Amino acid sequence: MNGVKLVIGLGNPDPEYGSTYHNVGHLFVEALIAAHPKSDLKMLTTDAYMNESGACVVQALKKYKLKPAELLVAQDDSDIPIGSYKISFARNAGGHRGVQNVIDHLRTNGFWRLRVGIRPVAERKRQKAEDLVLKKISAADRKKIDAVFAEAIAAL
Repeated sequence: MNGVKLVIGLGNPDPEYGSTYHNVGHLFVEALIAAHPKSDLKMLTTDAYMNESGACVVQALKKYKLKPAELLVAQDDSDIPIGSYKISFARNAGGHRGVQNVIDHLRTNGFWRLRVGIRPVAERKRQKAEDLVLKKISAADRKKIDAVFAEAIAAL
């Protein structure tokens, strides 16, 4: 992952979404900034709704004159259990509409992704992503997510 010069967290801009599972990307960037406030790494959150994130990402890459391969997109992932994360490169969107919008706007999937798990571990019947992502993050889950952030920041 060396070569990453820009980290963008996906999420929704309105305050009512601030502590929802769908805003994990924004929350990660906030944690990264707090951990490394003087870093040369560019760190941003999108200012568009999740499913319209692509234009923000393209604009940021142009502003900083960077290539998609120098980008890390931080996002929620309902296929990964809470307390886990995956870093990947050049994968498809896996049903994540915000990431699909980024891929569509960039016309490539050749960028890094930090996929932060939000799927409840003790789930008996699998919830649809739409039913989970806009819920407020519980205190117990927030502790797990914060631990994931610390691990991911160390990996960066």
